[in-house]
Amino acid sequence: MLAPIPRHFAPRAAVAAADHLAAEAGAHVLRLGGSAADGAVAANAVMAVTSPHLCGMGGDLFAVVHDGAGAVSALTAAGRAGSGADPERLRAEGHAEMPSADDVRATPVPGCVDGWLALLGRFGRLSPSEVLAPAIALADHGFPASPTLAAAVAKVADRPWAGDLRAGLQPGRLVRRPGVARALRAVAAEGRAGFYLGEFGHGLLELGGGELSSADLERDQAEWVEPLAVDAWGARLWTSPPPSSGYLALGGAAVAAALDLPQFDDPLWAHLLVEACRVLGHDRLAVLHEHADGRALLDPAALADRRSLIRRDRSCGLPLPAGPGDTTSLCAVDGDRRGVSLIQSNATGFGTGLGEPSTGINLQSRGRGFSLEPGHPAEYGAGRRPPSTLLPVLATRPDGRLLALLGTMGGDAQPQVVLQLLARLLGAGQAPGAALAAGRFALGPVDPVAADGFTTWQGRGAVAVEVEGHAPPEWAEALASRGHTVRRAGPFEGGFGHAQAIVVGPDGVLEAAADPRTRAGAAVGW
Repeated sequence: MLAPIPRHFAPRAAVAAADHLAAEAGAHVLRLGGSAADGAVAANAVMAVTSPHLCGMGGDLFAVVHDGAGAVSALTAAGRAGSGADPERLRAEGHAEMPSADDVRATPVPGCVDGWLALLGRFGRLSPSEVLAPAIALADHGFPASPTLAAAVAKVADRPWAGDLRAGLQPGRLVRRPGVARALRAVAAEGRAGFYLGEFGHGLLELGGGELSSADLERDQAEWVEPLAVDAWGARLWTSPPPSSGYLALGGAAVAAALDLPQFDDPLWAHLLVEACRVLGHDRLAVLHEHADGRALLDPAALADRRSLIRRDRSCGLPLPAGPGDTTSLCAVDGDRRGVSLIQSNATGFGTGLGEPSTGINLQSRGRGFSLEPGHPAEYGAGRRPPSTLLPVLATRPDGRLLALLGTMGGDAQPQVVLQLLARLLGAGQAPGAALAAGRFALGPVDPVAADGFTTWQGRGAVAVEVEGHAPPEWAEALASRGHTVRRAGPFEGGFGHAQAIVVGPDGVLEAAADPRTRAGAAVGW
């Protein structure tokens, strides 16, 4: 039995993030008169300082934004492979898949900073220096290490760029990141040139050894794109288009909403959502690339065909025919009911493990999403964007008003976690805190040795169902009896996502929640 879950209501504005320092920074900026975009960027900048094991200025960013009047926009700030990208060279070296650790070829040009500036330029009210001030102060003067950071530093403790991130770091010990402070100041003073063409950019070019060129860094990595949308549970759901995996969450919701779901403590609820995830995701590796047609992936007739595969009494055949990641999500809503769902990531924890040596900014491994199959639409190549697990989500009411913002980390599990949250929040009307705290399932490869958060769909529809320890005890047995391969996990494990959510009530009152799995998150509102 879970302890009573507090409910956090706010009449004016709210921020939810995986670090309470980030949530407080976002709230501070909102109190200064900033917009939801200002608050989201302020919170993300603090996360980039305090949580390099999850995200940072060396990673990518996606966001969906509600403008307060009914319009929804999507931002893709996902980096492109450098002009030196050569798949033949990797294949000649014996690689069948993209490398992901200690190899700069797994690092596309980071899109995070371009994403911040795009959000502030279009929807911000404050200057970059005002928005980034809390993050700069924490990087300069120090911040207490979170439990998750302290547990993660072993991966990079021996790296020369790591600074205070050393072995034996204990939760609560002060960590300073002066190089990150300099990079943030450069962005505040000089915009993107201060970052991509400044100290960080020069170090990245040297580290890249010809993989990247100065022209690659001069190219803006952020662009505003048309969001994807579907209707489910009386709401319109919105997310980012490819190369984001957002279509998996929205398609799963459209399929699940038509399945007459029982209450979520019924094992049938879990079975039907597992199947909705499987019928949507089995061909993900084949169909997702930066030029994929997101609308076609969510075509109602195609979704109806996938729904027809689902049986209530058993799992559909395995595998279906072909046709943990580390990230952070956050949400912000301002007094005008503008809302931002933002997700930002290194891919795996600390990314490649490489860092730009001068600033100590670690580099993402999002390039692992590329294919090395010759002719594949997501094949590694110069100027290309890899498929991404990142998917911000927001929901609107039939009249266009903002209803909810949510997102999660979790690698390939992200659409599955989001689907479960949508079914709870919108389908069953559960409160955000209770929905985020509830036990979850996540899909993974049948072979647990192969599981790293990004290999779920290598077996197409042949997947295992991981059941979190505090999920209803009947789930595991009932799923196994329906033909699923089931593995049990402990309660409140990070592999089941770190989600954040804000729901806007019919009278405009906000209810916000941060995932207890973060062990440091917070929802702040007033």
